[in-house]
Amino acid sequence: MKKFTRFLALVALSAGLLMAGCEKDNNGGSTGDGNNNGGGNNGGGNNDGGGSGTNVEWVDLGLPSGLLWCSHNVGASNPEDYGDYFAWGETQPKSDYKWSTYCYSTVDGEGVVETLTKYNTVTEYGTVDSLTILEPGDDAATALLGNGARTPTREEWQELIDNTTIEWTTLNDVNGRRFTAHNGNSIFLPAAGNRYGSDLLRAGTAGSYWSASLDTEYPSGAWRFYFSAIDQGISHNYRYYGFSVRAVRHN
Repeated sequence: MKKFTRFLALVALSAGLLMAGCEKDNNGGSTGDGNNNGGGNNGGGNNDGGGSGTNVEWVDLGLPSGLLWCSHNVGASNPEDYGDYFAWGETQPKSDYKWSTYCYSTVDGEGVVETLTKYNTVTEYGTVDSLTILEPGDDAATALLGNGARTPTREEWQELIDNTTIEWTTLNDVNGRRFTAHNGNSIFLPAAGNRYGSDLLRAGTAGSYWSASLDTEYPSGAWRFYFSAIDQGISHNYRYYGFSVRAVRHN
């Protein structure tokens, strides 16, 4: 894929696992496939009015940073709901996730990305702006929840992993992973799958959640937390994919 061949080789495995700041061909509204099966009580939360007409519960997991994690995905009403899917740096869901509909790229006649128009650290990919963390205007959590909400960075995802006990489980018949802290509080991340093109892939068997952190070596990608029933980790993936967003904030 022209100048993106190196990055494609690195994300091939993660792509196999998966199988508005600006707008570009954002057709349709919410594409979320949430399951409205009632709420789950995770405890330890602070209720604040959030976006999308929902009350947002913030859960204190006793993390070293003091960071609070939202009890449900952006675009969802309950912890087990899938919510909406977002390309990295976009603040609205859409019906088709590919380079040609991605906000911060230009593509050739075959739909292959040629340049990145924002969040770039490598001259090979276009004009370098050295932006490496989502700005508030490009953060779906900030745009839709407000009240200090934002997408966690790569390091903050790692902090969550390092300071909780994680298990594959179900909540109201929805598969996902529960993160239980030393203080007894927990959050549940549903296995919401991901959006690729117009398709929803691996819903119920895997989850992918964006971080706010650009992959500075290969800036056509950003970092995400992924999991299935058998593994989990942090890896990079193309920015145009539609992944879930789970918000964080400080008190």
